Amino acid sequence: METSFLLAVGASFLAAGFVKGVVGLGLPTVAMGTLSLVMPPVQAAALLIVPSMVTNVWQLAAGPGLRALLRRLWPLLASVMGGTLAGGALLPKDSGTWAVVALGVALMLYALAGLFSLQLRVPARHEAWLGPVAGAATGLVTAATGVFVIPAVPYLQGLGLARDALVQALGLAFTASTVALAASLALHGDFSLGAVGASAYALLPALAGMLAGQWLRGRIAQAVFKRCFFAGLFALGLHAAVKPWLG
Repeated sequence: METSFLLAVGASFLAAGFVKGVVGLGLPTVAMGTLSLVMPPVQAAALLIVPSMVTNVWQLAAGPGLRALLRRLWPLLASVMGGTLAGGALLPKDSGTWAVVALGVALMLYALAGLFSLQLRVPARHEAWLGPVAGAATGLVTAATGVFVIPAVPYLQGLGLARDALVQALGLAFTASTVALAASLALHGDFSLGAVGASAYALLPALAGMLAGQWLRGRIAQAVFKRCFFAGLFALGLHAAVKPWLG
């Protein structure tokens, strides 16, 4: 691998891990957004697998009520995985501009939701049908863009979970998405042994960034950091969305 490639991957995952360490999410979103500046989204998604899997398992293992969350969220998790595999089989492959534009739009939507603190409320009586719908939609977005936050994150935030339970639930959803994305990429020949090695390399800066972010979490103003994060994410998404027409 070329030095410039290694530096780009290392810097992207260092920044992505840092954001995840501070706010508890954002690693795949930041990594996909920054890596899309220098490579196709499908290649960036393959690099994402190992760092995302390790950091998300770490996140979900740290919470108190894993079994109860699994009982409550299994329809969402199953539909996330099914939607990702179906999307990988049915959606157009990364051969044109559509994937870059879709990634940019997904980043902007997520950033706007964060900037304006949009908060859904999911009544318990609607979870039985809304969970699978949100999961399937998230799976399709994951297959198209490699980003697995829309609409799963707003849905989980709308369940009214306690802070620790929400962090653990996000870890569960992201782990399910990562497993399904890896399977989808492998089925289409985009996650080979070479990609596994490059993805494993990306784990080191991701963990370093995550540890640094966790250390800084209690030492900075969370609200200010989140505003800066979402503003930067919106700019990144806008660039990705218009990039194919910039020449």
